[in-house]
Amino acid sequence: MSTPSAPSDPGPLSRERSHLTASRAALRAMREDVENLDISDVTANWVNAEVLARQIDDRIKALADLSHTPLFFGRLDYLHAPGADRAEGAEGEHFYIGRRHVHDADGDPMVIDWRAPVSQPFYRASKKDPMDVALRRRFGYTGGDLTAYEDEHLSDPAEAATTSKLLQQEIERPRVGPMRDIVATIQPEQDEIVRSGLSGTVCVQGGPGTGKTAVGLHRVAYLLYAHRERLARTGTLVIGPNKSFLHYIEQVLPALGELEVKQATVDDLVAHVEVRGSDTAAAAVVKGDARMAEVLRRAVRSHVTPPTEPVVVVRGSRRWRVPAYELDDTVRELLDRDIRYGAAREALPQRIAHAVLVQMERSGEAPDDRVQDAVARNSAVKAAVKAIWPPVDPAKLVLRLLTDADFLAEHADGILDGDEQKEILWAKPVRSVKSAKWSAADAVLIDEATDLVQRTHSLGHVVLDEAQDLSPMQYRAVGRRCTTGSATVLGDLAQGTTPWATQSWQDALAHLGKADAMVEELTAGFRVPTDVITYASRLLPHIAPGLTPVASVRENPGFFEVRATTADRDVITACEELLLREGSTGLIAADARIPALAAALAAAGIGHLAPGEETTRETRLTLVPASLAKGLEYDYVVLDEPQAVVDGEPDERTGLRRLYVALTRAVSGLIVTHAAPLPPQLG
Repeated sequence: MSTPSAPSDPGPLSRERSHLTASRAALRAMREDVENLDISDVTANWVNAEVLARQIDDRIKALADLSHTPLFFGRLDYLHAPGADRAEGAEGEHFYIGRRHVHDADGDPMVIDWRAPVSQPFYRASKKDPMDVALRRRFGYTGGDLTAYEDEHLSDPAEAATTSKLLQQEIERPRVGPMRDIVATIQPEQDEIVRSGLSGTVCVQGGPGTGKTAVGLHRVAYLLYAHRERLARTGTLVIGPNKSFLHYIEQVLPALGELEVKQATVDDLVAHVEVRGSDTAAAAVVKGDARMAEVLRRAVRSHVTPPTEPVVVVRGSRRWRVPAYELDDTVRELLDRDIRYGAAREALPQRIAHAVLVQMERSGEAPDDRVQDAVARNSAVKAAVKAIWPPVDPAKLVLRLLTDADFLAEHADGILDGDEQKEILWAKPVRSVKSAKWSAADAVLIDEATDLVQRTHSLGHVVLDEAQDLSPMQYRAVGRRCTTGSATVLGDLAQGTTPWATQSWQDALAHLGKADAMVEELTAGFRVPTDVITYASRLLPHIAPGLTPVASVRENPGFFEVRATTADRDVITACEELLLREGSTGLIAADARIPALAAALAAAGIGHLAPGEETTRETRLTLVPASLAKGLEYDYVVLDEPQAVVDGEPDERTGLRRLYVALTRAVSGLIVTHAAPLPPQLG
């Protein structure tokens, strides 16, 4: 492999710069063509005009030229024309690989979208399997300026395979601001996951810094490219653990030209009621248990009352009688079909009306569908349906389960034991749904009950990140959003920090309704330096025995120090030292320590941000409670009082997992400060 070429080699570099300039001009022309579209004569009405105008506006945004984002980052020179018969000796072409497609005025491509099939060898070709690629060229940028290039002659047996310096530099580039895309650095094992098909669900187990979040987001971008029409109809969704995390990742997909992907937390999905209360850990575990689904199913179906009286329908001078035993057969049939409660309730009047029409036909009449609909709307039929199959309000149902001990005992019999029932019962009576202090776990129960009554809308694809922290009932809530679609599940069993954290991906995927999903493991670490991940991995035998430790592939060993302190001022000094370096700095501490450290920073005159706020050149320090550190990353981290992080959780194992998360947020360097002894698990 050739080393990165700088301006001392002006020939090729000058030509590549010229192509970049021409490509940017072509992109501007593409944008101007869309901006100049006249739709006044092509829409039938104002509704069509509004829809088309919005689509054009989205297209204009997608064609934005981001000045500090390279338009292309690589080039492939093929030995033969892609798709041509190699025996014919067709001369190969070269293609520039970038974040989006760009073509010239004649429609010829100047930049190929990284998701196109012809771009795939950029990520997967190797000396062992060159995939008909003669040369792979990577480009180096400073800001938005092309400043270097690096060549790999994949089909030249005389050139030995070496590590790409530009690739390594891009991986190790300091992090300032929100998460960025990784299209220039996707590795072969990551690319296989990114390009896997839409029909299958993929679960990615990945330790800190393995790029699992980026892989999930790029998979969405790829699927939208490969299946745009289908996903435009069915929709896509990215689910993250909290708002700070979603804010951190929200610019990745727009940078790739994808503007329509929605983002939410699980709490957003199940927001049927206002959450104003909280549960004990024990109560939350019971409410999050998958057994609650059967308790709710029983409670919903208990509203059906077997008929004891016939239904008599009067039409004109005739009276039509449907006996109670026939009604009972119909009700039992609907129950046996186990369809949604609301759907069965809608079907019941039609079934009763059909029974009446059968009698009419036997008597010589010839009723049609209009007669059946009229009978279904008859007051006697309506009254019977209301008595047999009354409407169910999901929130009221859950409220009754949580406040009526007898009602809960009836439907939890043989499912929850007495202690578990007492754990979830509210201590005080509640007058109404609005006055209830619902917890996050209660909202999930209401969502389950809502689905029992009426089917939840399914999306085409859902990405679920930090999935290891979900309860079985939360998995079911997410699974309902992709029953007819697929999912990408991302997580790390070692980073589960909830009392109900996932212990097995097989169990989790079963709760999600995707038991046949493919589970992939990423073990190459691109973000965390070797010394840092090695130190953090001392915890793995205690928190996730059996998991493969992450092996850092970074050439830069990073900066790592464990420092004894005597006062908060020593912690601030460590932050000041790291702020002298380029990049972002995070001060991570146990939640209880945050007020004291905030005061110490203020006394030292050091401004700081809260998690999720965007790092700027002026303010590069973020004060992070350990409970919010998951999914975030900083160039440098000061981790304050590891034992306090452990002690801040309800049990030691959860505390050690929280510590593992906090230890692995650093990209370039970590200082661990402690006045108290370190946890013994760290050796």
